[in-house]
Amino acid sequence: MALKSDIVRAAVLDEPNADPRVVQFSPPTLTPGSALLATTYSEVCGTDVHIWRGKVPGVPYPMIPGHVSVGVLAAYSRKLVDLEGKSFREGDVVTFLDVHETCNHCFQCLVAKQTTRCPHRKVYGITYGVQDGLLGGWSDVIWIKPGVMLVRIPKELDAETFIGGGCGLVTAIHAMDCAGVQLGQTVAVLGAGPVGQSLAALSALSGASQVVMVGGPADRLEFAKRMGATQVIDLDLPAAERAAQVRALTGGRGADVVIEATGAPDAIPQALDMVRDGGRVVIAGQYADNGDTTVNPHRQINNKQVEIRGVWGSDYSHFHRAVQLAARFGSRVPWREMVSGRYPLTGVKRALEAVERRDVLKAIVVPSLQGGN
Repeated sequence: MALKSDIVRAAVLDEPNADPRVVQFSPPTLTPGSALLATTYSEVCGTDVHIWRGKVPGVPYPMIPGHVSVGVLAAYSRKLVDLEGKSFREGDVVTFLDVHETCNHCFQCLVAKQTTRCPHRKVYGITYGVQDGLLGGWSDVIWIKPGVMLVRIPKELDAETFIGGGCGLVTAIHAMDCAGVQLGQTVAVLGAGPVGQSLAALSALSGASQVVMVGGPADRLEFAKRMGATQVIDLDLPAAERAAQVRALTGGRGADVVIEATGAPDAIPQALDMVRDGGRVVIAGQYADNGDTTVNPHRQINNKQVEIRGVWGSDYSHFHRAVQLAARFGSRVPWREMVSGRYPLTGVKRALEAVERRDVLKAIVVPSLQGGN
């Protein structure tokens, strides 16, 4: 399919705290193995707010944000195939792994087998600057570099359902891998944002007998019940009372697994107070340095024999399974309804402000949109 214009618009962030501005570019030139994606949706997540506020180190301003996106394959320079060898065609609806240039020859890739810590990895909408090309989703067109892994959105999966889950769903899958939830266990999720909502859904789908959502505001807690939470605890309660409620729900023991998805440093000692002896705490929300916190190593970790695992980034397997899960359970889990704000390219500042204030559960940029809330 041909691009509709010889001008491509993109929202550019020149420096931290600057108002994003819409800039016109020429369409990218195809190189061997590359492709062009006409952007349908690109999400606005907490990481984008951190980038806007200058809390993510190494961001090459000026840059185009937007790291998880869905679009229509508009052009490609040579045959592209999916994981099963099926050829992509112009007009296919796809998403793509935003992480690129993982080297597959360093210690982290080959020995530690944790490619999310590869020192060579680059990420669309985060570590690429404008000088590198149209490599962020807040744009009419995204340049898919050679080697970037495309994932086809199946016909039975509405694209807005997938982007409703978005990077929160992808991150939640990684966190669930680390959590190792077993049938019949109690899972406490700290944080009612997009990551926490998907964690509630995936915990329920994994067979947890109780899924306790701790967070706020009240409307997010109500939505969490639809996602799979069996009990909710509001942040209006003091931290000690929240931990006491979790213990009361579990015969005094505490949750088998506690997953943090807040970004607030003080959530970590709270998670350690909620988990049972011999339980597991997974830290998935600390994607920016929001400061230090205090824990008691003896009382909260050593004496309780608590296992702590951190989650950073995602790999192809998380994206692949996110599409599969959204397609399989999208009619049952209301990921699509998480989208509560749709913004044109000219409205990305409003989108960032809405996410920062928690006015919306999920905001998306829709380049074709002329108005928007």
